[in-house]
Amino acid sequence: MIRTVVSIDERLCNGCGECVPACEEGAIRIIDGKARLLSDRLCDGLGACLGHCPQGAIQIERREAAPFDEAAVRRNLTEVDATARQISQLTHWPVQLRLLPATAPALRGAQLLVAADCVPVAYAGFHSELLRGRVVAIGCPKLDDLRGYVEKLAEVIRRNHLAGLSVAHMEVPCCTGILRAVLEARRLAASDLPVDDVTIGIHGQLIGRQRILAGSSVPGRSEVACHSITGVE
Repeated sequence: MIRTVVSIDERLCNGCGECVPACEEGAIRIIDGKARLLSDRLCDGLGACLGHCPQGAIQIERREAAPFDEAAVRRNLTEVDATARQISQLTHWPVQLRLLPATAPALRGAQLLVAADCVPVAYAGFHSELLRGRVVAIGCPKLDDLRGYVEKLAEVIRRNHLAGLSVAHMEVPCCTGILRAVLEARRLAASDLPVDDVTIGIHGQLIGRQRILAGSSVPGRSEVACHSITGVE
């Protein structure tokens, strides 16, 4: 039958994985470093994933395709959920920002996720939704030396030609410090990489996402009142 389905341009796709959690049918997976549509039967053609691709690699096209199959979607989601619960997405070691060398091979051209260390404990979807396809560095913005983190992150950004930069932190005010550290590091490194910011609630829910472009303002002082650092205020 002729209908609309998702089309992914592998030349543009950088394997960031942003489209994977955006597809409620689980029709897209990262395979061999690229986003791929598993089957036409799993795609409803509505294109919820389009706005989540930073590279513009996903389009909707009208062509000959197998009918959308809701039963197949249910089976696929069951499989995806079971797999996501069992498989770690960690690809490197160490993960603590103080220990991770700025010259680590895993960082070269990577999608870097900087996460407050409570996030992997609080958010059940950390591996399947946030860590998949990324290199992670974790730290505590309240207890650790954030000035040291700023310097390390600036070096990481300068050296590694990162493909993307994300931050994940808890909703509590102190945790916003890690976002501010990343934004200050980006400024010091003279980078124009957008920062994708994810906020996790204290009960483990994903509260929100935002993209912070270079030159945008950072969160206000009141949001990080319980921990300030020179140069990041």
